Amino acid sequence: MADTDRMPRVPMELHHEIAQFLYHEAELLDDWRFRDWLDLLAQDIEYTMRTTSNAQTRDRRRGVQPPTTWIFNDTHAQLERRIARLETGMAWAEEPPSRTRHLVTNLVVRATENPDEFEIRLNYLLYRTQKERDQALYAGKRMDRVRRAETAAGWQICRREIVLDQATLTTHNLSVLF
Repeated sequence: MADTDRMPRVPMELHHEIAQFLYHEAELLDDWRFRDWLDLLAQDIEYTMRTTSNAQTRDRRRGVQPPTTWIFNDTHAQLERRIARLETGMAWAEEPPSRTRHLVTNLVVRATENPDEFEIRLNYLLYRTQKERDQALYAGKRMDRVRRAETAAGWQICRREIVLDQATLTTHNLSVLF
């Protein structure tokens, strides 16, 4: 993402268009319209999530970073399998189904070397509740790459990297989609 810091931000109209696309995506996830959501993802998507690693200040200054803890690193086919599992009604982690709110804010959209692709950095919060008392919050940042596409939405997500602020997850499962 460091290279895109030098890339120019986009005009306000384009920023708004991309923001509306991401809000639509969040709505699909919250409404459990997973097949429609899958249509927003490019076939070559890179879909990853990791936790934040804690490092001492002295180690960060020396460039010593703790190992990355990957929670998932999915392809389009893997995401499709996850959705198919949810659709069977046999995904016990989602019985009863979770209720979610995907919140995206502080969008920064930048041009890339490809005129049809854009880098997005945003803050992210996913609230999840299930059963009587199970609640979880997942907060962090997301780095997405979207590209113009000949689809109904006009855009596709071709890369998503989610970095959670939590160093340790205390939730009983991660069966929802981010």
